[in-house]
Amino acid sequence: MTHPSASALYQSKLGSTDDALSHVKNGDAIIVPCGVGEPPTLLTALSEQRLRFRDVKVAQILALRKYGYFDRNTVQHVRHVALFFGGASRPAGQAGWADFIPAYFSELPSLIERDYIAADVVFSMASPMNEHGYFALSLGVDYTMAALKKARAIVLEVNPNVPFAHGQCHIHVSQVSALVESNDPILEVGLPGIGPVQQAIGKYVADMIPDGATLQIGYGGIPDAVVMQLTSKHDLGIHTEMIGDGILTLLECGAVTNSKKTHLPGKMVATFALGSKKLYQFMHQNPMLEMHPANFTNDPAVAGLNDNLVTINASLQVDLLGQCGSESLAHVPYSGTGGQVDFVRAANRSRGGKAFIVLPSTARDGTISRIVPTLTAGTHVTTGKNDVNYVVTEYGVAQLRGKTARQRAEALCAIAHPDFRAELRQASMRMQVN
Repeated sequence: MTHPSASALYQSKLGSTDDALSHVKNGDAIIVPCGVGEPPTLLTALSEQRLRFRDVKVAQILALRKYGYFDRNTVQHVRHVALFFGGASRPAGQAGWADFIPAYFSELPSLIERDYIAADVVFSMASPMNEHGYFALSLGVDYTMAALKKARAIVLEVNPNVPFAHGQCHIHVSQVSALVESNDPILEVGLPGIGPVQQAIGKYVADMIPDGATLQIGYGGIPDAVVMQLTSKHDLGIHTEMIGDGILTLLECGAVTNSKKTHLPGKMVATFALGSKKLYQFMHQNPMLEMHPANFTNDPAVAGLNDNLVTINASLQVDLLGQCGSESLAHVPYSGTGGQVDFVRAANRSRGGKAFIVLPSTARDGTISRIVPTLTAGTHVTTGKNDVNYVVTEYGVAQLRGKTARQRAEALCAIAHPDFRAELRQASMRMQVN
């Protein structure tokens, strides 16, 4: 039974979207969680009323819906600040009318705590309140918990379809400024398509994952191709940033038990969810799963406490020293750093850990090589040469750490598309890589 004072507080803070927007002032920075943690009712209302505000910023690591405030003609009223570009925000970033803050995912909470990133207001999805007066911000914990401590106003969109998960993802009704209610289904994000190139890369990686390993798996065709080839493994564990339906598949077939994890054995850990209704229902009150902020899940020193940590992340381009350009097309932004560097470094710290950078060997229908002599001018370097270890294409695996520059170039040329190997080797000699 809910405590009477909590119920009374809830009712006193429950109101309309107009009531909620009254907590936003000109010049405010609004923090919004990752992905499906974004509150659509609140952000739609903000969009509809954006002309009444001046210089309001909405900061988010992955916007999934293109709200009305994604409008170059009204950025002086409400402007998107991307911590990572996705499909909804990428056009605005590439056209220059959305802002971009480069950062490691693991450090976003501390950037907020130290006032490098402003957090005047928090807008977030939330589960229904439990009998003790607590809500769970389970869909996007990320940097939002840090923002709760800094914000002048906290506004929650309470939805019965949001799971009440375990972990460090709860807030008490006494801390909340305003509540609105919605009951729309949580946005579902399907698995990406997997073609023969993704399957080939996935097999190379899956063959190098031992029973008992702990996994971090990103979103995309190649990570999911790896997942589909792990169903016969035993006693895998999960310590990741994103929990998705691929991980749910491994749980259902018995490949994931979390029993061999050396950090939080028996528990799977994530900071945001992106998947199906089935996934969100699985998260509800499940003691096997804990949702934590990104400065826990993505901190290399924490994630690296897991022995045999295997991390899988995609890149757009890799040069012959192993530098990865994973977030831009030359100088044009495409995504962001996200958690790639966090988990590469975590796997490097882990006893028996393996960090995989995965990418098809070519782009544009085979007309250009993704393995290049030097990164295209202007490319945002994501993971540096000293961190990268395994690079995988559909033609094989190049292991780089501990290798000379010449050995790295040879290994990377060997996994490039055959059509480009000769010119890559010639470029390597011209560059006197040794």
